Amino acid sequence: MTAQASPAVTRCDAGIVFAMAAEADAFENRARETTENRTADFTFHEGTIAGRRVAWVVSGAGVAGAAQACRLLIDGHRPRIVVSAGFAGALAGSLGRGEAVNPGRAVRAGQEPIELEPAEERGAPSRLTVVTVDRVVGTAAEKRSLAAATGADLVDMETWGVADVAHRAGLGCVCIRVVSDAAGDDLPAEIASLVQPQSSMRRFGAAVRAMARRPKAAADMWRLWEHAVVDARTLADALERCIGSRPADGPAISR
Repeated sequence: MTAQASPAVTRCDAGIVFAMAAEADAFENRARETTENRTADFTFHEGTIAGRRVAWVVSGAGVAGAAQACRLLIDGHRPRIVVSAGFAGALAGSLGRGEAVNPGRAVRAGQEPIELEPAEERGAPSRLTVVTVDRVVGTAAEKRSLAAATGADLVDMETWGVADVAHRAGLGCVCIRVVSDAAGDDLPAEIASLVQPQSSMRRFGAAVRAMARRPKAAADMWRLWEHAVVDARTLADALERCIGSRPADGPAISR
């Protein structure tokens, strides 16, 4: 990843790391008094939600990019708490598609588990576990295998990396995810190529090639887009509740 300077240091109540722009869109539309700061690899935003000053960044899919974006977000905006926000696949049959969840633990193969904070200031800890992996887990069979191997309820590609960076900085980390696909769902095979870090033009080209190879891919991707629009609103609702539950000027978490 290209070396870059950190954004100018400010102070905010929460810092949020999204993986994809589709996850952040509904939240961004609610923010007021917004500013942005572009660096070589990321665009950092700051604004007001629920009367609190927040900063956020879209990191791209994957643990390495999410961790790097989180480091720069902390350096530049000094949040009191960090939030890993976005969509996730369900591994547990009890979780329904479109449901907002707040895992209480993040795990990753070969790494120590990390305890996560409740979504709301005085909320109860969640018993759900999210496992962070390096590729899209797209079939029901893969989900069953991953659940058996890890005991996790959800899968994503960023949360453990965000939580690790937050904890090393002395900050708590909240994970808020909306279930984008249930445990029994198979995702379109093309989805893996579309979530890779790439420009909008390259992503568009990947979508066109997918539709040329498999015409039904157009209908599948349209359905995923419709779900993503609704899920992003659900995510924005959950984030607004989370941010609004926390004091605007409480004592800073030690660094």
